Amino acid sequence: MYTRRATPYNIWYRAHMLGVTGRSMSSLTQSRFTGLDQASRDVNMDFHWYALRTNGHHEKRVRDRLAGVGIEPFLPLTRQLRQWSDRKVLTELPLFSGYCFARFSLRNRLTVMQISGVAGIVGSVGPEVIPDAELNAIRAACESDRLVQCVDLFVEGMQVEIVSGPLRGLTGQFIHHAGHDYIVLRVQLIQQAVAMHIHRDEVIPHGSSGAILR
Repeated sequence: MYTRRATPYNIWYRAHMLGVTGRSMSSLTQSRFTGLDQASRDVNMDFHWYALRTNGHHEKRVRDRLAGVGIEPFLPLTRQLRQWSDRKVLTELPLFSGYCFARFSLRNRLTVMQISGVAGIVGSVGPEVIPDAELNAIRAACESDRLVQCVDLFVEGMQVEIVSGPLRGLTGQFIHHAGHDYIVLRVQLIQQAVAMHIHRDEVIPHGSSGAILR
């Protein structure tokens, strides 16, 4: 039988789904929400979703610790059947290995960064907001009965844009060859092109905004 262990996240989630407010929570649950600045909790406009980079295999721990200080976490999970030595076990694994999402005000950035297991907040220059619609779509997919799996965002032939360094702003075609990534820069008039070696953390799909989870 598949059962869930009681965690700070489970406590937070049950309270959240029941519409429980800080005033009506039990003292035990309410005490978990004292880590946030009350003023920033009252200003919903300050709250946005961010992607947190976590230490290896710390995604669930980070989720629980975020909930433990009153920060709303979101960790998309996928169920996989794993073969153990004597039996098969259905396990829940993070959909995006090495990442956990959290909704908070940047005024509480220090609180987030001090959580054990958090390696950083994803962003090209500083923390970058993730649109609610994107995470709502991921949440809906994970809650459906469909197979959900992580795929490589960078597809051979797609248009990408360099977002860092002296070549920032250049766009071209992404290719992967002999274990390396390249951006192809074309001169259409003479039907010629050059391929320049790049690192994936330097580019995003052309026309997109925000940082890419690596």
